[in-house]
Amino acid sequence: MCFLFVVNPASGSAEKTDWATTIADYFVPLPHTAEVLTLTGHDDGPALQARIASQHPDRLVAVGGDGTVKIVAAEAITANLPLAVLPAGSANGMAKELNLPADPTEALRIAVHGTEKAVDVLYLNGTDLCLHLSDIGLNAQLVRYAQNQNWRGMLGYARAAFWSLLRRRLMRVRIQCDHEQVERTAFMVVLANARVYGTGATINPNGDVSDGRFEVVVLRRLVGRELLKMFWRFQPFNPAAVEIFSTTTVSLEITRPVDFQVDGEYRGKTTRVDVEIRPGALRVLVPDSVA
Repeated sequence: MCFLFVVNPASGSAEKTDWATTIADYFVPLPHTAEVLTLTGHDDGPALQARIASQHPDRLVAVGGDGTVKIVAAEAITANLPLAVLPAGSANGMAKELNLPADPTEALRIAVHGTEKAVDVLYLNGTDLCLHLSDIGLNAQLVRYAQNQNWRGMLGYARAAFWSLLRRRLMRVRIQCDHEQVERTAFMVVLANARVYGTGATINPNGDVSDGRFEVVVLRRLVGRELLKMFWRFQPFNPAAVEIFSTTTVSLEITRPVDFQVDGEYRGKTTRVDVEIRPGALRVLVPDSVA
């Protein structure tokens, strides 16, 4: 088998793994080949497409954070190739969702010997791929500020969270799900394919990335008790503060422009978001316990 490793050298903190050496050493005793593509931040999608076309890999491996995983996942779906993930970002939200190990050697073992699992993907406004969690409002405002200040890691997140809470603002949103339409006043609306943010906060306790559905999580009130529940899994929320709708499609209409982020990447301000799910569109290598 041929493995194409897609490495983002900008991912993560200052202490970085020497991935080229780690990958080469791991593959020495194996009857497989390992190729490496290093991302530059410029035309990464077309560069990956060209390597897939020239090398015909059997498996793609994303080495980086959620942004890198998203880039590689988009091409994996197009080429109908399985995707493995070596967590190397600051938060690694999707890797945590799939219970992938942070240890490089253990992560490589899953990439080579793991079990394939078909997971759902969301498409926002037709073409914008979402694997994990997207939202409008408070958290997207946080993402904007963290990116503008180039703050990374948990400390950067905490600083941006403090700034965002000081500037929190309610929005009025119309939510059209499969068979229900409601209007709500909220601080944040999450489009949740997964359960847990990279910070460890559980926003969607009963979510499942392979059930053919996703959840719309409406944060209506900032209540300390409910916010604390996000750091203990499977704690039911008070619907007066946090309301959850399960669906396969949704349209959000907001009365004013609000911040919008997709899988940790800021998308600007918007007054409308349309979402549909494509069940099982991506094959991912996971531990046997997750498959």
